[in-house]
Amino acid sequence: MPTLLAYCLLFTVVGIGFIFVHLLIGKIVRPAKPEAEKMTVYECGEPTIGTAWVQFDLRYYVIALLFVIFDVEVAFFFPWATVFGKATHLMDPALPVVANGALTPAASEVFRQLGAYGVGVPDPAASDAANAAAVQAAARLLAATSIFDILLFFAVLMVGFAYVWSRGDLNWVRAVGPPRTQRAPRGQPTPDRELVLSG
Repeated sequence: MPTLLAYCLLFTVVGIGFIFVHLLIGKIVRPAKPEAEKMTVYECGEPTIGTAWVQFDLRYYVIALLFVIFDVEVAFFFPWATVFGKATHLMDPALPVVANGALTPAASEVFRQLGAYGVGVPDPAASDAANAAAVQAAARLLAATSIFDILLFFAVLMVGFAYVWSRGDLNWVRAVGPPRTQRAPRGQPTPDRELVLSG
């Protein structure tokens, strides 16, 4: 059996076993005292009214999807922040970048964290000051590119958000048309007349 398949099967078996073992322990350990109040449906602390088989407004799902989009976009900040932070670290004049015709261990570590393995000095024939200036110029360009990248990312998000907003999908209460009035058949009192007559 291939090693990768064996690892996948082992991971699946351990994951399923982990779930069932904890469910079994919970079933054995926790007290079971069912009461009428405990068995009622819990809806965020509100008493339930009517049946659950109702048609939700589709705009609810649009709002939920927008939340997911703007929530997930935070994950894109981490790689951007890493690149921007390492680039600005390389631009720091206090950081020794080149010494004796080679990158310093601190600069090599920053390049390694950026994913640029085996990077050397830009020009082995040039002086250390010229190579340090070249590395800092490249870091400045990388920082500017990452700023442009995140601004472009936000611009695309804002265009999509403005489009959804302009369509009116974010207006939670939106009138579809004038409300219909039902006329009572002849001879039957209207609800207003019933109130007057019963009062």
